[in-house]
Amino acid sequence: MSTSHTARRAFRIVIGLLAATVLATACSPGAAQTGGSGEPRAGGDLTFLIDSLGDTWIPNNSAISSFQGHVWGHVTDKLVHVDEAGAVSPWVAQSWERNDDATEFTLRLRPGVTFSDGTPLDAAAVVANLDLWAEGRPDEGIRPIGLFPKTYDRAEAVDPATVRVAFSSPTLGFIPTLGYHGSILISPATLARPATEQADLSNAVGSGPYVVESWRDDDSVVLRKRDDYDWAPEVSEHQGAARIDTITYKVVSEQPVRASSVRSGQADVAYNPSPKELESFKAQGFSTATPRYLGFVNGFAVNTAAAPFDDVRVRQALQHGLDRDEILSTVYTPDWLPAESFLQSNVPGATDHSASFAFDRARAEQLLDEAGWVRGADGTRAKDGTPLSVTLHPNPYLATSTAVDELIAQQLRAIGFAVDIRSFDVVTYTQRVDFGSVGLYEVTRSIIDAGTVSGILTDANNGEDWFGVGRSDPKLVELAAGIAGASDPAARDAQLDELQAHVLDQAYFVPITQIVQRIYLQSPRVHDVTYNGVAYANYYTAWIED
Repeated sequence: MSTSHTARRAFRIVIGLLAATVLATACSPGAAQTGGSGEPRAGGDLTFLIDSLGDTWIPNNSAISSFQGHVWGHVTDKLVHVDEAGAVSPWVAQSWERNDDATEFTLRLRPGVTFSDGTPLDAAAVVANLDLWAEGRPDEGIRPIGLFPKTYDRAEAVDPATVRVAFSSPTLGFIPTLGYHGSILISPATLARPATEQADLSNAVGSGPYVVESWRDDDSVVLRKRDDYDWAPEVSEHQGAARIDTITYKVVSEQPVRASSVRSGQADVAYNPSPKELESFKAQGFSTATPRYLGFVNGFAVNTAAAPFDDVRVRQALQHGLDRDEILSTVYTPDWLPAESFLQSNVPGATDHSASFAFDRARAEQLLDEAGWVRGADGTRAKDGTPLSVTLHPNPYLATSTAVDELIAQQLRAIGFAVDIRSFDVVTYTQRVDFGSVGLYEVTRSIIDAGTVSGILTDANNGEDWFGVGRSDPKLVELAAGIAGASDPAARDAQLDELQAHVLDQAYFVPITQIVQRIYLQSPRVHDVTYNGVAYANYYTAWIED
């Protein structure tokens, strides 16, 4: 792999960060002056400190990662743009239309778009991407995109600028899903490579405003702007080449070091600082961002196939045993909001069902009593000699997960659970912890359109079956199928409201808080950063003040 002067600069920066942690704490607020914003200017190098860069660069497998997704968002484009409110606007697809029952869509592509190797991003390229998103190549370890519609039938290139896409049943969520962070457009030449070669980021060819200049596994990625880029989303206030010359993503696993290096001026952005540090940084003139993505709230998907969670009363006791106000006030800041459902409140179609899982310790205790779990002398409940126990696995993709789980452990012990906490790094976590393998799986999942939940909640159409119910709950299956097959948006919203009520009444999901999975601390020199519907920071329009 090549090593640029920018990569060497980033390496030198991070060598001094541990020492800077102590020094920066003593620095005056003037260590990074805000200054006047001025006019946007081209040039400059941005250093972004991140806690991990994951374990693979296969596009289908890594594009939805909270870590690699930052890189893919600059190297690739999407067919449509989706903002924080779920509004869809043109990008590589400049227009689209569908038939009355939402089983066929026609995409009309923007002219002149090319991949960084000079090949056209035409209809044939879009078809190649759609096919791989839908099917993957499982024999090679290339997964389908998890939330791509399971109803996908086929796509065809009508002409170089027109793609026709057919589905086996109504699929209202297709267009919004094209803005999902997994739906990145990659050169067919890259897609044709075997998985082992796709895992090498230097082989990635996208159509985005940046290209990969160099990378070092689990250490850094350097991106350089593409001078001929001129097809930003229609809603972008800037068109043409990106303003910032290079972006360096550098792995720094220690949270305090990332934050202190921004304070001392040795880096421009720290990803996932402690929420409790944000107010002090704001007071010193630094900028912070806590965008909410479109998706599921932070909470637990409950495996109903695993005892004791096969009893609805135990699941409901979990729901009522969590004091979410205490979690919000202890771990977070006012930027975080309480959960109202299992969906974030900014997801179109989400409705408020918070009363069904409100904190009520007395009710939680009553439910466990009714289920036959009796307190022992040590306060832990047991039934037929078996203790009431649960293991929590903090999600390494969420910076606050460990702190939240430690507080939840205290709250659950108060109602009689024995609680263990087992933590893993990102790689080990993805190998050992998944839906079905543990009793409680901590969810951090973004979606663009609520219609995709049908491919998650049961095992119908090879769904993920989050709750281990398979098809044993007819109402859940019926509602999920109805949402997936709806051709009328209003009717779908009504079914989605009923689905939310049913999932929460059955306590298949235990909401905690609305999620801010991606937290940003930025130098006041960095301006005009944008955030999309899945809360990734994008530096295409951004610029760095002198």
